[in-house]
Amino acid sequence: MTRLSAFKLSLILASSWSAGALAQEAPQEPQADDGAAIIVTGTRAVGMQAADSAAPVTVLGEQALSSVGQPNLNQALTQLVPSFTAQTQGVDMSNFSLSARLRGLSPNHTLVMVNGKRRHGSAILQVIAGPFQGSAAPSIDLIPPDAVSRIEILQDGASAVYGTDAIAGAINMILKDQSDGGTFKVTGGQYYNSEGELFSASGNVGFKLGEDGFFNVTAFHRRQDYTTTGTGQVIMSDIDGNPYVNAAGTYPGQFPSTSNYYDPAWANLDLNGINGGQAKSQLNILFYNMGYDFGGVELYSFGDVSRRVGYAYQGYRPPNRICADATDLSTCYGETGTFGMVPQQKVEQKEYSFTVGAKGEFGSDWNYDLSVTYGYDQNKIWTIESAHRSLWIANYNASLTDPTITPNTVSDAYDGGFKLSQLTTTLDIRKEFDVGMANPLTLAFGGEYRRDTYEIMQGDYYSTLAEGVQSFPGYKDIDAGKHRRSSRAGYINLIAEPIDKWTIDIAGRYEDYTDFGDTTIGKITTRYDFSDAFAIRGTASTGFRAPTLAESFYSTVNVGPTSAVLQLPAGSPAATLLGFNSLRPEKSTNFSAGIVIHPTPKLAITIDGYYIKIKDRISATATLPAIQGGVPVAGAESILAAIASTGLVLDTGLQTLGVASFTNLIDTETYGIDFAARYPVMLDFGKLDLSLTANYNKTKITDNKNTALFSAVSESYIEDASPEYKVVGNINFSTGPFSANLRQTFYGKTSILVRSALSAAAMNGQSIERDGVVKATGITDLELGYDFTDFVKFSVGANNLFDKRPEKPKLLSGVTVLPGQSPYENGTTTWNSYYGHGAYGSAGGYYYARLDFKF
Repeated sequence: MTRLSAFKLSLILASSWSAGALAQEAPQEPQADDGAAIIVTGTRAVGMQAADSAAPVTVLGEQALSSVGQPNLNQALTQLVPSFTAQTQGVDMSNFSLSARLRGLSPNHTLVMVNGKRRHGSAILQVIAGPFQGSAAPSIDLIPPDAVSRIEILQDGASAVYGTDAIAGAINMILKDQSDGGTFKVTGGQYYNSEGELFSASGNVGFKLGEDGFFNVTAFHRRQDYTTTGTGQVIMSDIDGNPYVNAAGTYPGQFPSTSNYYDPAWANLDLNGINGGQAKSQLNILFYNMGYDFGGVELYSFGDVSRRVGYAYQGYRPPNRICADATDLSTCYGETGTFGMVPQQKVEQKEYSFTVGAKGEFGSDWNYDLSVTYGYDQNKIWTIESAHRSLWIANYNASLTDPTITPNTVSDAYDGGFKLSQLTTTLDIRKEFDVGMANPLTLAFGGEYRRDTYEIMQGDYYSTLAEGVQSFPGYKDIDAGKHRRSSRAGYINLIAEPIDKWTIDIAGRYEDYTDFGDTTIGKITTRYDFSDAFAIRGTASTGFRAPTLAESFYSTVNVGPTSAVLQLPAGSPAATLLGFNSLRPEKSTNFSAGIVIHPTPKLAITIDGYYIKIKDRISATATLPAIQGGVPVAGAESILAAIASTGLVLDTGLQTLGVASFTNLIDTETYGIDFAARYPVMLDFGKLDLSLTANYNKTKITDNKNTALFSAVSESYIEDASPEYKVVGNINFSTGPFSANLRQTFYGKTSILVRSALSAAAMNGQSIERDGVVKATGITDLELGYDFTDFVKFSVGANNLFDKRPEKPKLLSGVTVLPGQSPYENGTTTWNSYYGHGAYGSAGGYYYARLDFKF
């Protein structure tokens, strides 16, 4: 292992040493039994325990959330919930809004709530091709772990209960509401290769408001450094770092990425660390939760304000890229003719959300909850440390005839940005009636009004001039615009226990959208307890999801050093030329059945099977290529005509050019099984808590209405990009002041179809598409902790203890690869980089130290 920064390590060790001077044996605290937790997710009945729920609900308490190395709820849920899969790394904007999903479905199929209220989505839409493409789901990363008392995860279709988005289930973050005491945590960590250094500080404190109120606030700060991938660039040297040729010059038919020019001096450049992985960022969040009981009515409010600034490395530009003459490096901009250039993307994110509400009783035991939530997310984007190629060439050429002109170019440009807002007003009313059944009948009904806006902001003059600055062209006037939608919904819910041990929960919901019309959906859930040791449960439901405004209207050009992909809004004139019609809502049908077993008082086992059918599923296409390996592909004429109709100016010398969009072209079915078992053991010298959870999940496309538009590559993102199984075994041991947590996670293989960068002719009859496989593997996490006092705990640990990495793409064989062309099956121009679509990250092992204070 390499070392943590001296400052951070000394800070933690010094603090622990001073605490050790006061060391005394801390009393052993039993771990909370999550099955006994009173839940509010998935039911409108009062006092329901998770173990008694008719729908499968997983509860994660503070102790479970605190035993994860990175202070990030995405990471915590990934390590603790088998059906939850988080994006391990992003590209471009997705670096700053990593997504997650349940049961292998889209992130947009999972509803995220805070204190039972809908959380606003992210203004960042993920458009880079892959399994998370199309995500505009709420950023769980913007909820600090220390603000959360527990997380309730409903793993069942819940659209009839909560509305659109809840096809896969719902995640409800319950905030802390303590009125006294607090915690403070300091965490430092980094990857085994000394990259990605992280520092985090977080504090939570509760205050009493008058006699019957509370105010709980959490402040969170996290900063993390870059990670990189690979060992160099294909266009600069061979895989061993040697030059391709011995003399600088033009080589017709070779080096297509550098205009057939090559200089052997390029092989001697130090390109270590130029290939970006994780972005560098700094995040600050302030979260609060408050309430006051006036007697008969409680007023409450919660919300947050956050700000993130991040920097992401973009693709490397070779030394002859920003040159008036690609064969004469003296005509290049600044030092780019010697060293090349790595532009950066800078993002400033401002987000806030506030909820105010009142709940209480009226009349004869009628309960109500009225609330208003407003959420806002803004992201502004700059390209920095870059150059405008066309501007430089024009200025340079003009200076040859006019000595008063000094050739120059801008290095930074404002590319534009996004704004998203959501206003949600809800009214929930509930009453229990004694109608002669085993328990009172619960009647709940209510309504919701929601208004959504989404805006793309135009970039400045230089970002939109011609092809824009290198790496990220600005959003043009044809991209920019503000879009709105509103919806109204009403629901009714009946929960009955006709006889002892038999529960029936029936719900219906009506929704009306200003842009998609109306729909009616429903749900029936039931559970029967044959005894205290055995119960069965099941659900049948229908669902509905309208496309997000971002899915409907997002438009841009995604560029690489020698590639460009136009993201066409579905239904736009250019998209319609290719058959991408306006998006329609999805409709879903969900069935689940399971058993709950308590063979002994301490052992709890749940097994739930599920089947989810989605019709007209909204999915993103893979890139539809017009140019591949610098050569037009079959059928390129229609794609090039659609690109030309947009009026966009693209960079010259592109080796890859294509388009992508969102569609309703496929129907899918997803089926699987969730398993969970937990057994606490009291020992003479401590306590052992054993748990085993697992998920098997498979998605199949049952109908593809246009295989030309939704290709086999697109299908692979849906069917094969998630592991079919994930098993998590956890051992938590504590004795006196010492604790140890060992977690072993087994991931099944993931696979997507990858495409070579060579033209079809250059492949000599071989398939241009191959299976890019990340094999099944096991990941080990370990944390050791010691309570120096009742108030101070020091922990050290490692995620991915044995430094496992995904596979590297295979090298092509049996074909001629020109110097400077990618020899890899997936067309990457980075030597020795790992696949990024695996279920675990490509940065390897991560180790950390954490100091916890309680007061």
